[in-house]
Amino acid sequence: MPPSASNILDFEKPIAELEAEIEDIKRLTAEQGVDRSEEIAILEQHRDRLMEQIFSRLTPWDKTLLARHPRRPYTLDYVRLLFDDYTELHGDRLFTDDKAMIGGLGTFDGRQVMFVGQQKGRDLKERQFRNFGSAKPEGYRKALRLMKLAEKFGRPIIAFVDTPAADCSVGAESRGISEAIARNLMEMSALKVPIIIAILGEGGSGGALGIGVGNSVLMLEYAIYSVIPPEGCAAILWRDPAKAPEAAAALRITAEDALRLGVIDEVVPEPLGGAHRNPDLTARTLKTAILRNLDELCSMTGDELAAQRYQKFRAMGQFLTMPELAEIDAAAG
Repeated sequence: MPPSASNILDFEKPIAELEAEIEDIKRLTAEQGVDRSEEIAILEQHRDRLMEQIFSRLTPWDKTLLARHPRRPYTLDYVRLLFDDYTELHGDRLFTDDKAMIGGLGTFDGRQVMFVGQQKGRDLKERQFRNFGSAKPEGYRKALRLMKLAEKFGRPIIAFVDTPAADCSVGAESRGISEAIARNLMEMSALKVPIIIAILGEGGSGGALGIGVGNSVLMLEYAIYSVIPPEGCAAILWRDPAKAPEAAAALRITAEDALRLGVIDEVVPEPLGGAHRNPDLTARTLKTAILRNLDELCSMTGDELAAQRYQKFRAMGQFLTMPELAEIDAAAG
């Protein structure tokens, strides 16, 4: 079923026009019984070439829009595609069940694993129900409860990241959103089971990091990972949210940038046109990457896993001390 006009990004419009033409010809072929397969094949080849041209020159802002695409697969879509079976678990045993954060037990290629992840919504009603994928303190406490349970029973953890940011409402602040995220960072650093992170769409701020400390961090090709959304950055630096495209470029938020900076370990390719065009293929590619990393991590002891994870994140970022700066200045004359 072709996407509605509201689901088409600006740079996708030439592709959508070609696809609409192809669909019209296919419909007429079915109605009139005339063989137009050659004409359809030519148009499909032209569409594929056009897609290759467009997607070979996407800007960081274009990739941001793709990461937020309304038809992009969300965490539960991948859970259904990746796991043979799964049972969702609820509640943080302290306050309530946060619908923006999901988690549970699953069978992954014959292995028993624990999964956690943020879940967005498709329509307005579901988005409100899921709080647009922005988890509250109880969501992060639920995720930690499940991860500690996984450690108790020796099960690997797979975390799916897809959130614009953690919830910043008065209620979330009053219940300790900062403390909940900080505790997750500390506790995840020391867990003695394999942890694999998969950034599916938006990896936004502390909301992403709250379930983002892993031995292996994978990122889909058109996902983004950033300390702040481009609009927020533009509002702070330029006092103009309209400069979000410039901010997206400056923030280095793409998967390619994150890999080059050492923030992630692997970029998982998406089908031509993005994950929303072929969720099944995307899930198969992601599954292959997770399995490869899981096989490697499962050969390590609990202490080795915790040490590797801790050192991995300690090594991120580069800085100079004042004496080192003084030496550089002296050498420069």
